[in-house]
Amino acid sequence: MKTSSFSITSITKSGAGTSALLYIVLFLVYAGVEHSALSVSAFSDLVNNASPLAIAAAGGTLIVLLRGFDLSVAGVISLVNVILASYPLEGGIGALGSLGIALAVGCLVGLVNGVLVAYGGFQSIAVTLATMIMTGGLALVILDAPGGSVAEWLSETLTDTVAGIPVSGLVLLAVIGLWALIRRTDFGISLYAVGQDEHAASLSGIQVQRTRCLAFVIAGGLYGLSGYMLSAQTATGNPTAGNSLLLLTFAAIALGGTSFRGGIGGLTGSIIGAASLMLLQKLLFSIGVQSFYIGLLQGIVMILAVGLMNAGERFGMGRA
Repeated sequence: MKTSSFSITSITKSGAGTSALLYIVLFLVYAGVEHSALSVSAFSDLVNNASPLAIAAAGGTLIVLLRGFDLSVAGVISLVNVILASYPLEGGIGALGSLGIALAVGCLVGLVNGVLVAYGGFQSIAVTLATMIMTGGLALVILDAPGGSVAEWLSETLTDTVAGIPVSGLVLLAVIGLWALIRRTDFGISLYAVGQDEHAASLSGIQVQRTRCLAFVIAGGLYGLSGYMLSAQTATGNPTAGNSLLLLTFAAIALGGTSFRGGIGGLTGSIIGAASLMLLQKLLFSIGVQSFYIGLLQGIVMILAVGLMNAGERFGMGRA
């Protein structure tokens, strides 16, 4: 496979540095108004709250890098949540079994999306809207109202800490580490190449359809993992659990520096972008901002951050 025309260093740059700077600024302000912000429990709460959105944004980033949109994230998260709450599997073995179910559900939905988009020629937004509706409907069939109970071992373990580090933080580090490996593989290089110029990528020997399909499968797996983490935190089921994360997922992707024109960005920036959005929400609550203003202020901060990153590109500043 010919990939010499595509440079890893030039195509895997993301807005991780800018979004990390934003997070630091927000955290300093948060620490100034919330005196317990530096405690282990407060830090754990921040990481736990951010992890479902961060993992969902990581999955969505893979599709955005290919100039696509994946709306099925909301349906997959909701479906995984109600399955785990309706059929809890206790103990460590049960938690692994639940994880397997979550990943299998996500990957299956991703495979359907990938086959229809990559090989069927359907538009990603149309296909994933359909699968979002289908999975959301199936979630309502399984659990028609909030209820159920997630396995106690799962909810306690995934919201706990190991040597002062939140377990959910370790999961995020694992996702980032896996991404660092993937982006240096043929698939990772192909992902950026297809996003930048699908025709040129095809001429260089890259299997565009396989790359696109595999991206949807991996993204679906990450959505399943997001639903798994969300279930551990809520400890209960809700057939619309993923709906509130849909728009925030794309907001986190934009805030993390991934271009919706494709080929520029990365999962790390999206994860930090998600953490920044959730921290901003926490900060606004701390200073007494009413809930209906929070979305407005989150949108303003996102526009300012994206504008700053675009200005950096215009004046030749490299992305982190």
